[in-house]
Amino acid sequence: MKRWLPFPLTSAGLWAMWLLLNQSTDALHLLLGAILAVTLPILTRSLQPLAEPRIKKPGALLRLLTMSSIEIVRSCFNVARIILFVRSKNARSGFVHIPLDLHNSYGLALLSCLINITPGTVWVEILPDKHELLLHVFDLHDECWWIDTIKTRYEKPLIEIFE
Repeated sequence: MKRWLPFPLTSAGLWAMWLLLNQSTDALHLLLGAILAVTLPILTRSLQPLAEPRIKKPGALLRLLTMSSIEIVRSCFNVARIILFVRSKNARSGFVHIPLDLHNSYGLALLSCLINITPGTVWVEILPDKHELLLHVFDLHDECWWIDTIKTRYEKPLIEIFE
């Protein structure tokens, strides 16, 4: 089974996305979507170095995504307020070194996505010798607050979800 469907969830997602994008369940769309859903994961199997992620606590993932969505909206308003009303010259941008306990590559990828889609923050790199995240913050008011926020709001739930 793994030979023809190496990533069954990916195949199901591709097939569903194909049908949604075409807004049709005609026989030809069903067939073409199924062909693409089976062949694309087979053709890209060598690009997938790891097995599909094991989500141990889906409830924690839902809480993390909900909290992250709220944080993204809040950050949008804060960054807009700083740019529009407070002179952006007064904003102190800077870099923060955050030590990470998270080692799961899927968890790190999700952490990177959550940080980068939040306005005002950019994941710069992971320093491999110390396993530290180098984070750029648009308005750096308190470095300790950022370290605590990333560790408790993001890293701790991700460890709970993936490790």
